[in-house]
Amino acid sequence: MTTKQISHPKIKLWMAAIKPPMYSVAIMPIWVGGAVAFAENKVFNLAVFSTFIVAAILILAWENISNDVFDSETGIDVNKHHSLVNLTGKKALVFLLGNLCLISGLLGILAIATWQQDPTIISIILLCCGLGYMYQGPPFRLGYQGLGEILCFFAFGPLGVSAGYYSQTQTWSITSLAASVIVGIVTSLVLFCSHFHQVDDDIKAGKRSPIVRLGTANGAKVLTWFTASIYPFSLLFVLLGFFPVWTLLSWLSLPYAFKLCRHVQQNHNQPEKVSNCKFIAVAVHFWSCLLLGLGFVIAGI
Repeated sequence: MTTKQISHPKIKLWMAAIKPPMYSVAIMPIWVGGAVAFAENKVFNLAVFSTFIVAAILILAWENISNDVFDSETGIDVNKHHSLVNLTGKKALVFLLGNLCLISGLLGILAIATWQQDPTIISIILLCCGLGYMYQGPPFRLGYQGLGEILCFFAFGPLGVSAGYYSQTQTWSITSLAASVIVGIVTSLVLFCSHFHQVDDDIKAGKRSPIVRLGTANGAKVLTWFTASIYPFSLLFVLLGFFPVWTLLSWLSLPYAFKLCRHVQQNHNQPEKVSNCKFIAVAVHFWSCLLLGLGFVIAGI
């Protein structure tokens, strides 16, 4: 067996641990909030936007890395070969790396607050970080009680999108709040999908994830309803006058939504087959949010 053949599975494990596609989850609330700000106020500060994007990616990296650390303490990741702790065998070093990401990200947000002489942004993001810690960290571990999706909705929806909007305008907006409902739902779907293939390990570790509570068959039905909801919401907000008609471009993400729902319905109780559903959910998230924001930008031009 060649060195290339040996190293290839290792590379796949490292890519699974780093989760590059997942970082669109950090970007989209800022993108949508900034797009609404541009549509309503014709303002766009590239320096603030870019700094916020980098900071958000670093903060999400902290959450992902520290999640591996905290999960290693409960034994839930014993079969998760792409856990950073399992890959390196150096929990303290992984924890340090995660904290460095958090500090770097918060320094970026602090820079924005300093430029604007306004502490609102750092306050919102600290609240988001607090929700992120409560999801995974002791003594809370609310994700183990099946509450992770609720925390995710608020952190990446109302809080995240509002922060993206406020960073550009230093004001609030009903429209950005409406948009945050869609972003929050579709972000929570990504987390929801991550549970289907982990039911046995979750039960052994005492984690009452939504899929453990509902069962995989009912979980697949819930997934379908929530995935489908984002499209009527966007149409409703257009009809109510909150969204410009261009935001219906987000409906072009429907093929990914159909693919996700069909895949989970067919394979919900087959861990090996359903394990990739979270990446399909990421595609739904990415395209629906990208196109939603693009609709606002086109309307603002």
